[in-house]
Amino acid sequence: MKLYKISLALMLGLGGMASCSDELNVENPNQQTSETFGNTAQELQEIVIGAYNHIRMEGSYARVGYTIDATRGDEVWNSSQVWYLPFDDYDLPVTGDIGWWVWREWYYTINECNLGLSKIGDTDDAQLSDSYKQIKGQLLFLRGLAYYNLTGYFQNVPLITTYDTYSTLDGLYGTNVPDASSSETQYDLVLDQVEKDFSEAVVLLPSKAAGGQWAKGRANSGAAAGYYARALMQRHKYSEALAVLKDIIAGKYGKYELMPNYGDNFREGTAYENNAESLFEVQFLDYGAQGTDDEWTPVNTSKNATQGSAIESNYAPGYYGGWADLSASPWLYNLFKNERTTDNHLDPRLYWTLGTYESDWDTNDQTLGNVMYTNKVTATSNIHTNNANGGIPIAKWTNMRTGLYDKVVTGLHDGINLRLMRYSDVLLRAAECENEVNGPTQQAIDWINQVRERAHLKDLKLADFPTKDALFEQIANVERPKEFGCEFGRGFDLIRWGWFYDEGRKEQLREHEAFRRSVDFTEHALTDPVDVSQIGTDKELKSSFDTYVQGHEFIPIVQTLTNKNGNLKGNAANNSDDSYYKWFTGKGFTIHPVVDLNK
Repeated sequence: MKLYKISLALMLGLGGMASCSDELNVENPNQQTSETFGNTAQELQEIVIGAYNHIRMEGSYARVGYTIDATRGDEVWNSSQVWYLPFDDYDLPVTGDIGWWVWREWYYTINECNLGLSKIGDTDDAQLSDSYKQIKGQLLFLRGLAYYNLTGYFQNVPLITTYDTYSTLDGLYGTNVPDASSSETQYDLVLDQVEKDFSEAVVLLPSKAAGGQWAKGRANSGAAAGYYARALMQRHKYSEALAVLKDIIAGKYGKYELMPNYGDNFREGTAYENNAESLFEVQFLDYGAQGTDDEWTPVNTSKNATQGSAIESNYAPGYYGGWADLSASPWLYNLFKNERTTDNHLDPRLYWTLGTYESDWDTNDQTLGNVMYTNKVTATSNIHTNNANGGIPIAKWTNMRTGLYDKVVTGLHDGINLRLMRYSDVLLRAAECENEVNGPTQQAIDWINQVRERAHLKDLKLADFPTKDALFEQIANVERPKEFGCEFGRGFDLIRWGWFYDEGRKEQLREHEAFRRSVDFTEHALTDPVDVSQIGTDKELKSSFDTYVQGHEFIPIVQTLTNKNGNLKGNAANNSDDSYYKWFTGKGFTIHPVVDLNK
């Protein structure tokens, strides 16, 4: 069941009504306000739906809130060389406006959640009815999700947990500087709240096994547990995260399993969405069931909204009507090509991740063949992402391989639900945590092999990974990019791994992010890895990481906000400083050195 029957009354216009004491105060019974609305379970459910609505807007997951992180990763580059370019190049100025959209959307979400939580009050959870527990659990999950994203993008953000302290979105007059008596950074304080929200939501929410909407779109205890583990891992709390992930694997929050066909995670329709592998996904209406109005921002909400995403428009080639903004790195493509399946085929994940022609798919009955938007392609078709700059097309989150239609309908019309957390992520995160705590171990290898077996790759052997560093390299630079390539989250991983602060890792990022601005695929992009030593002498070669500015692993807090709010201070990106690195090393966190897995 889709969750997006929009309640217009739940926009931020739900503000309090001010009046002067010496004037007659006549309350309009038809005008809902934050004082009069939300006092029944039914009205609280509408607030919950309003909060869900905000996670599918442009600044959250419908476009830039999702794709900005894709560009921060090392497997995607900005092939339009505009729009997302400063995010891709890690040099966004403080005057950059697009990053503010992310800030805006998640604080809208937080505002909705705080309104609902304020109505429930401080009643002990044990005293709440089941319906109120479920309402509270969803609001806590969505608020935790909002702050998880805000810290991952902006490092230090205002922590607002009560509705009555909210002022206006323009200023958010809370501070992002901790009290002088606090021994923690603002980053820690906000992540403390994230962990608290997720951990409480785990207890309050039913599991997927409850069925109905708990298995078809609403946040359940499995979703909360998965994100709780993610939040713990951001601060290297590997032992605690491992315990949570083991519970998910053991079925404590319902049964999760890998879909036999990897591609079923990237198709729309009830046969594929909210499937056995999905812990949480953003619900978009299927193409053909949508409204007519694109809904870019919260202020132009329409009851006739398309309620789809624009991810396909960002990813798809211009040749098929896409905006041609983002392309896959040659590094990711060659990573897929380096290893064949046990029956000598290409990794099936390549088919659903990148839009290339491969002769293997002419005869492999596990695919729809060499097609792009129902059009047959050949070795000479030479389809690239951007007409001017080339680039390997991204197939994931598009209908390039689904056979539904022959071109992209641009705008917010992509109906494929974004699977934000899949069971494969649970397995690979469990392997990573096990390796950090006890590794390398056979248990870590076994969890990795479950994911590899779905791709028909041969099992890894513990004997091939003599050190913790070696197994980490396999997880971080082979298993995760092939399983999650071009998805949201790689930027978060690079930050938590500390790769911006180690010379070996920085050089590796430079190599991963190297690409050739060329439409001549036959000569360049699909043959050998880009030779980064030629950057500077070959005008077509570039690496996004060459323009990295210290601190810009995060997005700067836009100057418009800091001008309006004197309590709001800049982050590492605003100041181009090493404040996060100092925090990272101050916690005693270490960075795994680069390991050559080919030796």
